[in-house]
Amino acid sequence: DREKSVLTAQTGEEMAAGFILLVFLIFFGDLWIKERVEREISVGEERKLLKGRILLRRHHNKGAVLNLGQRRRAFVAALSLALTVLTAALFVISLGHRGNHLLRAGLALLLGGAFSNTYDRLKRKYVVDYLSFNVPWKGLRRIVFNISDFCILIGALLSVLGAGCGILQLANKKSRLNC
Repeated sequence: DREKSVLTAQTGEEMAAGFILLVFLIFFGDLWIKERVEREISVGEERKLLKGRILLRRHHNKGAVLNLGQRRRAFVAALSLALTVLTAALFVISLGHRGNHLLRAGLALLLGGAFSNTYDRLKRKYVVDYLSFNVPWKGLRRIVFNISDFCILIGALLSVLGAGCGILQLANKKSRLNC
């Protein structure tokens, strides 16, 4: 029994370290890409990737999603910082609990993306976006994303699923549901 609890603790610590590493990989990876885009791509320039399916562009998003709030940049930056701090707190708290890897994975993705975009808002005063989908629908083709945006979206979805799974586990303690 003692050996099993020691092994579980080590595995839990390794899992926590993996989730923390994921946050840093997203932040520094996207930061590296954004720096390259800023240096190597001119505003208005467009490069095709993956046989033209993905467009590489340089766009400065001065607001939140789809430039919402671009005229209230200070508010958007403050809200972004507050939500990032809240997510970081939830992530740290989740690391102290056993199980629910789905929630922690979601929070790690969400936090890595939030750190990157919030860093941009505070340092550059805009978020560097650089990826678009070359699709027939012009509305979608005009939208420019970055890797952090996808991490935030996927992370939010996984966090909701993980939280829901955790609630189901609490409600039915006999359940073998493993999140």
